[in-house]
Amino acid sequence: MIERFKKRIKLDSSVVRGSGDDCAVLKFTQDKYLLMTCDMIVEGVDFTLKAKPELIGRKAIAISISDIAACGGAPRHCVISMGIPKAMSVEAIDRISKGMFDIAKVYRINIVGGDISRSEKLVIDVSMLGEVEKKNLVLRSGAKKGDIIFVSGELGGSIRGKHLSFTPRLKEARTLVNKFKINSMIDISDGLTQDLTHILRMSKKGAVIYEDLIPVSLDAQDIEDALSSGEDFELLFTVSKNEARKIMKLKMSNFYAIGEILDQSAGFNIVDKVKRHKPLRPKGFRHF
Repeated sequence: MIERFKKRIKLDSSVVRGSGDDCAVLKFTQDKYLLMTCDMIVEGVDFTLKAKPELIGRKAIAISISDIAACGGAPRHCVISMGIPKAMSVEAIDRISKGMFDIAKVYRINIVGGDISRSEKLVIDVSMLGEVEKKNLVLRSGAKKGDIIFVSGELGGSIRGKHLSFTPRLKEARTLVNKFKINSMIDISDGLTQDLTHILRMSKKGAVIYEDLIPVSLDAQDIEDALSSGEDFELLFTVSKNEARKIMKLKMSNFYAIGEILDQSAGFNIVDKVKRHKPLRPKGFRHF
């Protein structure tokens, strides 16, 4: 469906990068690009009303912050549209908005407007603008043969709470782009294998990852959960071996080296705990 939309899109020269990355990249100033992203969360798909209302509102903003971070930028402004069930109480709406306002304050994001409408289920859509220095922009398409593949934290089991309470890796992303040469990056929203496949497709590369090196969360059921369950919102990025050695010396965060970028002809494989190479089919969350 997305590919069908993309074929019909016509862009002018003000657009540096359109559909296909974590953010659209637009011309802005002499030394910066404007980043633009939008994310929708829907009751019954991305959360249930059993969750704390504050966490629902927080998640709506946090996932867009994560997209801006994945391109190396910093969030600045957002607008929020809400579809609200008629039976929802004003108190619940106030608590949802509190979650939004609180996280916006932490990340210094201006909420500059939005829209509301009645709907059968609660729907929240956030459109966010950010900025990135031209030299710091990172896309999915820059992975190079020999790059080391990193993730910024433990994976799997997010349904047990992390998907609502995760910390967007903005600080980590800004440190990475300011101190190192990051060749490609994405945030893990749909699952490690599915999101790494996006980098491989855009970069026209293959990869191998190692089961022993995957940082599996204590909340994960098993390795399959860590590989494909999604909504971890950790950074997934690739760097040269030289930059990888420098990153491993960092003490500010947990960056885990999990594999290597290869020629496209090598495909996408995993080496299991008994050293067997097995082809990987990307698995992760799909709406349809």
